[in-house]
Amino acid sequence: MLGFESALYVPSGTMANLISIMCHCTARDSEIIVGDKCHIHLYEQGGCATVAGVHPRVMPNRPDGTIDPDLLRAKVRSEDVHYPVTKLICLENTHNYCGGKVLPLDYLDQVVALAKEVGVPLHMDGARLPNAAAALGVPMSRILRGFASSTLCLSKSLSAPVGSLIVGSAQFIKQARRTRKVLGGGMRQVGVLAAAGLLAVDVMCDRLVDDHQRARRLAEAINSCGKPGASVDLENLHSNILLLDLDPNVMLPDQFCQRMQEAPPEEIQALGEPVAVHMFPMSSSNVRMVLHADVSDADVTKVAQKLVFVIRGLSGSRQTPTGTRLQRGVSVIVE
Repeated sequence: MLGFESALYVPSGTMANLISIMCHCTARDSEIIVGDKCHIHLYEQGGCATVAGVHPRVMPNRPDGTIDPDLLRAKVRSEDVHYPVTKLICLENTHNYCGGKVLPLDYLDQVVALAKEVGVPLHMDGARLPNAAAALGVPMSRILRGFASSTLCLSKSLSAPVGSLIVGSAQFIKQARRTRKVLGGGMRQVGVLAAAGLLAVDVMCDRLVDDHQRARRLAEAINSCGKPGASVDLENLHSNILLLDLDPNVMLPDQFCQRMQEAPPEEIQALGEPVAVHMFPMSSSNVRMVLHADVSDADVTKVAQKLVFVIRGLSGSRQTPTGTRLQRGVSVIVE
């Protein structure tokens, strides 16, 4: 399925990426290239530097989650005594912060060719790799062609309770197993979690397209409101992550998220029941919604109705929610 010789189970995606980096970067003067909006750089507590002693060289991610190949080539450093040595290039697919963007196959092929040219291996942060495969209609092994290693999260779209995989060559995974041990990632009596992981890989991949379609349903409902202060870029909605663009002059993202967890009487009357929707303020102008196996078609209908009601009620000046969060009622989590 993934096209590698061997795999290793680890407790989390953050640990999976850290172990992979440590196995590629065994010298203290090592450097990795990462995007400025990638998960490794933004959300993993700088582990590559604080734990592994590896220097991150940060390149700008384009809106589609890619990094300019020409810039990559120019920034790879050789063994000059003044600089750290570039030992790894990291990509992310789908790209979380950029809104679940799927990296195009021709781009990946271009980066693989570049990596061979400069002699630097590639690592894929594949936390949501099955979503990329579902969106492209290809097996995950095709996406990872030419990569030296990858991670795969079992507990996001695939719905396992916990865990991630690292994949690579047999020798790479042998070293990864040692590194997992020293980081405290070894787990005993883990068969029940492994069983859930097997189910995730064998069964849950086939239903990911449903999440993508439900995300599009919500996006279309939002855009049907015709409000310039709240919209979704449908052309760039690739997978199960939906970014709602909000005009901060109308409502700030954290205020919108609070409002979506409230149900004033007039809303309950209009919708027929109280509905609370949990979502995440991604930036100063974006709200993130993520569709997954626990959100059904019926849930999406409720969320869409609430979104339309709330967005149509937005005025031309910034509003501040005044209600209280629901303690009871229907709760739909799309965060």
